[in-house]
Amino acid sequence: MTSSQEPGWGAAPEVWGRKVPGRNINFTGRDDLLRQLHDRIRTKTAVLPLLGDVAPRDPDAGNSLKITSHALQGMGGVGKTQLVTEYAHRYQSEYQLVWWVPADQPMLVRPSLAGLAPYLDLPSATATGIGEAADAVLEALRKGEPFDRWLLIYDNVGEPEDLEGLLPEGDPDVTGHVLITSRNHLWQGVVDTLQVDVFRREESVAFLQRRVSATMSDTDAHRLATELGDLPLALEQAGALQAETGVSVDDYLDLLRKRTAELMAESKPSEYPHSMTAAWSLSVSALGDKLPEAVELLRCCAFFGAEPIPRDMFRRFGQGTRPLLGTVLADPILLMRAIRELGRFALARVDLPSRTIQVHRLVQALLREGLEEAEGDLFRREVQMLLAKNAPEDPNDEAHWLGFNELIAHVLPARVAESTDPEVRDFALNMVRYLYRSGNWDYARTFVETFIEQWKREPGADHDLRVLQAQRFLADVLRDVGQYNEAAEIDRSVLDRARQAFGNDDPNVLTFLGGLGGDLRALGRFAEARDHDELARDQHVARLGEDDPRTLRMVNNLALDYGLLSKYEESRQLHLVAFNQQRQAPSTSGVNKTDELASWCGLARVVRQSGAYATARDLGEEALEFGRQELGVENHWTLRTSKDLAIAMRRTAAYDEALEMARDVFERCTRLFGRNNPDTLAAAMGLSNVYRVLARFDEALALADDTMRRYPDVYGEQHPFYLCCMGNLALLYRVTGEAERAHELNTTCLTGLDAKLTRDHHYALTVATNLASDRAALGKFEEARELGEDTLTRTRTVLGERHPLTLGCAANLIIDLRAVGAAAEAADLADKTYPAYDDVLGDDHPDTKVAREGRHLDFDFDPPPI
Repeated sequence: MTSSQEPGWGAAPEVWGRKVPGRNINFTGRDDLLRQLHDRIRTKTAVLPLLGDVAPRDPDAGNSLKITSHALQGMGGVGKTQLVTEYAHRYQSEYQLVWWVPADQPMLVRPSLAGLAPYLDLPSATATGIGEAADAVLEALRKGEPFDRWLLIYDNVGEPEDLEGLLPEGDPDVTGHVLITSRNHLWQGVVDTLQVDVFRREESVAFLQRRVSATMSDTDAHRLATELGDLPLALEQAGALQAETGVSVDDYLDLLRKRTAELMAESKPSEYPHSMTAAWSLSVSALGDKLPEAVELLRCCAFFGAEPIPRDMFRRFGQGTRPLLGTVLADPILLMRAIRELGRFALARVDLPSRTIQVHRLVQALLREGLEEAEGDLFRREVQMLLAKNAPEDPNDEAHWLGFNELIAHVLPARVAESTDPEVRDFALNMVRYLYRSGNWDYARTFVETFIEQWKREPGADHDLRVLQAQRFLADVLRDVGQYNEAAEIDRSVLDRARQAFGNDDPNVLTFLGGLGGDLRALGRFAEARDHDELARDQHVARLGEDDPRTLRMVNNLALDYGLLSKYEESRQLHLVAFNQQRQAPSTSGVNKTDELASWCGLARVVRQSGAYATARDLGEEALEFGRQELGVENHWTLRTSKDLAIAMRRTAAYDEALEMARDVFERCTRLFGRNNPDTLAAAMGLSNVYRVLARFDEALALADDTMRRYPDVYGEQHPFYLCCMGNLALLYRVTGEAERAHELNTTCLTGLDAKLTRDHHYALTVATNLASDRAALGKFEEARELGEDTLTRTRTVLGERHPLTLGCAANLIIDLRAVGAAAEAADLADKTYPAYDDVLGDDHPDTKVAREGRHLDFDFDPPPI
């Protein structure tokens, strides 16, 4: 959006944020504050943000710093937001870009910043993810690319820590200004801070004469200002009331004093002067006399969050809606009139372009305080029902995610968790589904734990369906962040209680089955997971049918099980079934893009594990493009697809491309999920493997060693993934000259895998192949031959004659046979192996060349998602 839509005093910036409030035609005074703020900004001597590792600015450093941050601090109602709005409009000609970020809920700040990305010629958040887009915006602002004169406004920030890492830091060639509004006095120790107090008396007089009538005498204006303590919000309320009703100053003051006395007699504690409350009360009463339905709507708005409320929120309402509220909601013309009156009485800000209504948080608080507790509870229930009835229906459908995102700011203020209405609780669970599906695991966990804590207090909660569903979602989140034991404990409890309450064949019970299978995989109990999911798949088919989205998810889970057991053909067939049916399903079937990508990614992975590296790369590239377009770069399944594609690139010897992608995935996962997250650990191991094939052994060793040490904290010391990562580290020891150390570690690793998975498993056979090379490196050729022959026999059975691991095992055995003098056997095996290498990988593949040159081939492990 450009500022040509919001004319000011100067030329329009090239970019004018859509959330910048419109100019207040009644803005009066504050010239000294605006001039003081402008002078401070222009002198460029502001203190840098004291956040994180950023030090305070040296006051003797001169005027070279051009990116500065300033806070406007004062109590609610003094007009901080109005002041920065006027500043933005008045001085807009000095900027190429002006962007506004509502900041009272920290979780919404980065999405607002990310919305600026397309205007800076950066990929949108849809393409790169919210975190990446926001970081790119901050970097672009810092560098001044493409705009080197900009204004960034954070409105209503709470704690200084809420903006940690979100204040662009100085480049001497960039003129960038950050303005912060806050009620928190702690900003005085963080950035250059300007105190905003009530109006000076002459400002109050000028404001009232402009807002009400130029004919209002100075005496009358003084009288009003005195009674209202020069508080701008109170003066706005009084001015709007008099302008709309024509009440005289004497009559208004009489009403104001009576109402103030009543409030003082009630002895209710209040953060604000009684005169402010009285002024607001008179405005509401006058509005009620003119249009009672407007007051009803206003009170309803008081129980939403302070962020703008979409007008469409009032489209649908429940049968139990309060009669007066129901009347206005049922009549579009009356609703439009009520909203217009709220704006005229300055009780709400009505934004026509965005079709939103916003009520000042102070007015919201006063409205809530003015209601009896029981009546307030009724309004809160109305808001909860409005959220539930007007929210998008399917959180699994990515097309609805924007709609859910617009409601996040209202969920906690509306105290949705406290509702006992089934429809509201379904909305709450859908919000958790949306957050989980979109990869916002931290927020999903915060929300669902809040819901569970509240809902568990009720009688019979242990067997309540929605409590069970909430706990299942919590288990899903815990599993995805690596808290497998906790997830398994919850899933087992949920499944047991659901069976007691609903029986084995209930569709909801079937859904709970999938969680337990994931837990078993995460705990390394792959065969148990397969047996469990076989039964669950059969139950889904019998109860729901083969094409039901829930059945297809279970088929995909079963495919994962078979892949983890090295049954790649079975896994491929199952992934293919799920993928084809999901792609062909009609849009109304309930199949979503996340499920489709999970199956697509799984199919590409199992094709690679089967040894068809080039085909796997082709599949992976198509899947990644789909994920980026439909879900965004930082969606967790898009990242998993990227990780698997990097492996396929490495297997096809596209090492530079593999390095670029593996490093990108690792960095994103680290930033988004933390270093100990399962996806981050897998990405780290993949990057280490790329470093090894590029002979960057120091980097490979450091990353593999660090990652292996982290694995037990997530999986435990007996998990196959930990043991296989131990094998990767052993491989690095050998290629860096520590064959004895490698042999010792691989021996320990193989013993563990034999016990956990048996020798006839891809993971164990990989380690056995490397262990044979360790023995050869130590001169133990007979032992190497013995192990190599046994391993070759097993790989042929488990993986097939032409699998790359089988060929590699054979190529290594050829070397060991020659070393012990079995030349004829070696020659016979070479005649079969080398042509097969040419056919499978191509004669120019590095592995083919290494095999023909008579050097040992090395094999590594990449952890798949579970």
